Amino acid sequence: MDTCPPVFVYCGEPIFESRMPPTPQRQPWLDATKGAACLAIVAHHLSAYGPLPDTLQPFAPQLMGWLYDYARMAVQVFLVIGGYLAAASLAPSGRARFGAAPDQIGRRFVRLVVPYAAALLAAVVAAALARPWLDDPSVPDSPQLGQLLANALMLQDVLGEPALSAGVWYVAIDLQLYAMAVLLLALARRLPGRWEHYAAVAGRVAVLGLCAVSLLGFNRMPELDAWGIYFFGSYGLGMATLWAVRSPQPGRWLLALALLGGLALAVDFRARLLVALCTAAWLAWLAAPAPRAAPRWTQALAAPLQWVGERGYSVFLVHYPVALVVNAVWVRLWPDQALAHALGLLAAFALSLLAGWALYERVERRAAGAWQALRWQARFVGASLLLAWARGPF
Repeated sequence: MDTCPPVFVYCGEPIFESRMPPTPQRQPWLDATKGAACLAIVAHHLSAYGPLPDTLQPFAPQLMGWLYDYARMAVQVFLVIGGYLAAASLAPSGRARFGAAPDQIGRRFVRLVVPYAAALLAAVVAAALARPWLDDPSVPDSPQLGQLLANALMLQDVLGEPALSAGVWYVAIDLQLYAMAVLLLALARRLPGRWEHYAAVAGRVAVLGLCAVSLLGFNRMPELDAWGIYFFGSYGLGMATLWAVRSPQPGRWLLALALLGGLALAVDFRARLLVALCTAAWLAWLAAPAPRAAPRWTQALAAPLQWVGERGYSVFLVHYPVALVVNAVWVRLWPDQALAHALGLLAAFALSLLAGWALYERVERRAAGAWQALRWQARFVGASLLLAWARGPF
């Protein structure tokens, strides 16, 4: 069993809480940050797919352009927070505290895949419902067996198969990043003989080394964006931030991270990397002791975002099929009506939150064990094949 209770982050991953006592007045802002990032990604996808945003583009070009170009950078928030909380669970001091690496990675896969398979099944059904009414590139074609298996195993981008839903690429990347962190820490723990007591130092050095290589090299190669190494720079920043705030001299750690980030920006300025560095700084500030209680109005502001953050993985997974169905219904009932299409996007936004809450309560919170994961995988593949067969031969 896992050593800490699960916390489901953003768009895309189960992670584990730190055992470090939280600052009561400020800890809700960690979940609130995840919630804000999740809402930004939902808004980005609603602005990018289907005919509804196309109708609104001439009436609000700056807003739609900003959502399309910049809201997607919230992915960096998920990457950094994912690394931060993974370090808190796997190696809060730098030394791995988990058991066998394959078992740890397998548990992560199981926790990810149960709501993931349920959401993919919803996406296949939604596409089948929307396809007769909505002639749009955002509607996936009827799936083939190879495509289903690749998506079920989170290998669709690696194998060049089309994704069945928007954003599922991130779930696959999250699994890769987590596995990379587990393997690095497990190798560092295996130092021989008298070097064994340096395992914590070796673990931190290994993670920081790969983080630097990613930031300065691999993250500048877009052809690698199907692989975790492309994103490990941001993930490693999150892990290093956790170690920084727990160290006796956090200032030196944070200065080193700032210098690494500044060097990476000087070599190749990337706005997404700037967002990652700001997120790391925000996490460090949240971990600092609060001089006094936070004002009540800030707690009230954080509460709804915190609610979303706790359910963010499910919201992230299920919002795309919701958007497909809403686009199909609205275009069928109110074609080319800008006001109706604006209301349709708001409806899709609200229904995505509602569907995410339902997935969280009915599936994600109840996910437990490999057999349940296999059952959901079988349901997804079997039902998808049945739908595809009903529409015609492969």
